[in-house]
Amino acid sequence: MPFEGQELWFLTGSQGLYGEETLQQVAEQSQRVAAALDDAAEVPVRVVWKPVLTDSGAIRRTMGQANEDPACLGLITWMHTFSPAKMWISGLDALRKPLLHLHTQADAALPWSTIDMDFMNLNQAAHGDREFGFALTRLRVPRTTVAGHVGNPAVRARVGSWARAAAGAAAARDLKLARFGDNMRDVAVTEGDKVEAEIRFGMSVNTWGVNDLVEVVDGVAESSVDALVAEYADLYEMDADVLPGGAQHESVRYQARIEAALRGFLTDGGFGALTTNFEDLGGLRQLPGLAVQRLMADGYGFGGEGDWKTAALLRVLKVTAAGLPGGTSFMEDYTYDLAARRPTILGAHMLEVCPTIAGGKPRVEVHPLSIGGREDPARLVFTAAPGDGVVLGWSDLGDRFRWVANEITVVEPAEPLPNLPVARAVWEPKPDFSTATEGWLTAGGPHHTVLSTAIGADELTDLAEVFSTELVLIDADTTRRSLAKELRWSAAYHRLAQRL
Repeated sequence: MPFEGQELWFLTGSQGLYGEETLQQVAEQSQRVAAALDDAAEVPVRVVWKPVLTDSGAIRRTMGQANEDPACLGLITWMHTFSPAKMWISGLDALRKPLLHLHTQADAALPWSTIDMDFMNLNQAAHGDREFGFALTRLRVPRTTVAGHVGNPAVRARVGSWARAAAGAAAARDLKLARFGDNMRDVAVTEGDKVEAEIRFGMSVNTWGVNDLVEVVDGVAESSVDALVAEYADLYEMDADVLPGGAQHESVRYQARIEAALRGFLTDGGFGALTTNFEDLGGLRQLPGLAVQRLMADGYGFGGEGDWKTAALLRVLKVTAAGLPGGTSFMEDYTYDLAARRPTILGAHMLEVCPTIAGGKPRVEVHPLSIGGREDPARLVFTAAPGDGVVLGWSDLGDRFRWVANEITVVEPAEPLPNLPVARAVWEPKPDFSTATEGWLTAGGPHHTVLSTAIGADELTDLAEVFSTELVLIDADTTRRSLAKELRWSAAYHRLAQRL
């Protein structure tokens, strides 16, 4: 329950110029706006109204309290009247939480026949928010700006999207990631600057020896294995050969043993994500497959071959997407169907694709793994459910991080895949295969990604803004020329915007 116990603070700006009666009306109306957001199904986090702010001292104290309160995910600000922006400078300069600037007003319609100067003095967010917006821009405060009345579902949806991004950002700040072994040898894109990642995103990424995990695996009680195997039988399709007494049942039991060990290790250490590497398995008899798939289904981040960036990204997007229909999974582009009318991409991995994206009941199967030199591992086999989604990858360009995203449509495979013993997804990239794929390659996008059919471009845009991280979005409107220009402009901007 990633949103349980968390909240967004609703801050209203005004000043003492208009008198106490007007400030009372400001408070009443801003409470009404905050309550509308708190009641909105589109906003998954509790919205808490705070007293109207009219001076720099109160603003600075409120910002400091927000920074220190772990329950506060971020701030929603609205300048109900005219709030001179200089009083906000010290507070905004100290703010370390995500910010949404809501440009709204108490009522959607104007009472044309009764408008007088008292009404104008009270209802002047069109005036006050421009002053506040200038201050945000002058101070270069990362924020999302949403304009419109809170009675509009589109406005509530955009606030909800930002709220999810704020929750994802909080998950990144608190994230501890356990790497079991190092990266796959000689691979470039899974490398990255872990120190810079902690500076920018807050996540702590460290390595544990695989045999530290093996000790826990060896100590798992048989009763814990029995309980997990029984759970598998309730949730998944299982043929006789993987059920108790079957020739391959021991492989399933060993994955259950790994799962129990990983859950204990991650829980005891406060970890939210992990990586494994088939080249560094120590005393493990199998590469974790089924075990990792089930951990991802419960919200853990994961990256194969030591890919800690994708593991962290998956955890953040799992939190961002919590409670929404669809799924979010570790993914890798494998091969293409270029003969189709609309060419498609077949994505999979050796074992580790999350069952939240499954289109049917997954099946537990045991098959040889052609790399790694260990026992045949059990895994869940399924095909992803059709639907619109995104794939997102994280690259370290040396001078900065870049996220590359592509809007996609997950489709059914053109034909059955009876001999492919892994979970998989087939998708059509937007705007088309050539533009999307050429753009991805030109942007330096990685081969490991996170695929989500639960969230989309709005949440990714808000997340990138919160983290002040470059996002290259390839969507239905992308052209080769527009993307080439965007990459050049973005490179110039992000280099100029870097801290000295």
